[in-house]
Amino acid sequence: MTIRLSCAFLTSALSLVATGAQAQDDLAKKLVNPVAELISVPLEYNYDRQFGTARDGHRSLMNVQPVTPFGLNDEWNIISRTIVPIISQTDVRPGTSPAGIGDIKQSLFFSPRTLGPSGAIWGVGPVFYLPTGTDSQLSARKWGGGPTAVVLMQDGHWTYGALVNHIWAAGGNANRRNISSTYLQPFVAYTTKEAWTFAVNTESSYDWKAKQWSVPINVTVGKLLFLGKQPVNLTAGLRYWAEGPNAGPHNLGFRLSANFLFPK
Repeated sequence: MTIRLSCAFLTSALSLVATGAQAQDDLAKKLVNPVAELISVPLEYNYDRQFGTARDGHRSLMNVQPVTPFGLNDEWNIISRTIVPIISQTDVRPGTSPAGIGDIKQSLFFSPRTLGPSGAIWGVGPVFYLPTGTDSQLSARKWGGGPTAVVLMQDGHWTYGALVNHIWAAGGNANRRNISSTYLQPFVAYTTKEAWTFAVNTESSYDWKAKQWSVPINVTVGKLLFLGKQPVNLTAGLRYWAEGPNAGPHNLGFRLSANFLFPK
């Protein structure tokens, strides 16, 4: 009788562990899906250096990026993704050290709640550029907007896809250069059963006015943890600037992030 009870207890415990591990794995996979039905608040810190022709400038950038899904009906979601940059930089423009909030980007993705026949996950919608910068060096001083889209596939442990948008200026300071910028973020990620995620992406942009690419390549490692009952994904990684303007960053930078999750 004692042996039977012990075996039953062990079986139940292993079942709970397996269920918990599966739930953690599923949550980790949602993290790499930009249009998942998951409320999250990522805090992403980026450090880049060697700005300017003398290459002695550096910048710290904290992106606060809340993501909130809203159900339109049984078939469609709207996914709100906001990027609020908090910037501190020194000698990016020689002899200056501005700090404050930069320009906000707001994206809205209309995304189906069920997978299509191909298994693709996708979303399309508008992106808005808001001149909220608290310092003239941290803002384009232009209103803007355009289309945005994301498409991805999740196959077992793998997630791969791309996010793209284009922003045109739609008013603002007439003395500032107009905006016409394409953003392209292809990505691939591998998520383990233990909720580790290994990812590579680029966050490339092309300035059509300056005719110049900026191409950082990011390599990151993340782990989903629980702080009490609060799930949080911690990520660290390096980035290499493969291409950019002479006044932009060069060589290596790094990224640290904490993504707080609020699953339904």
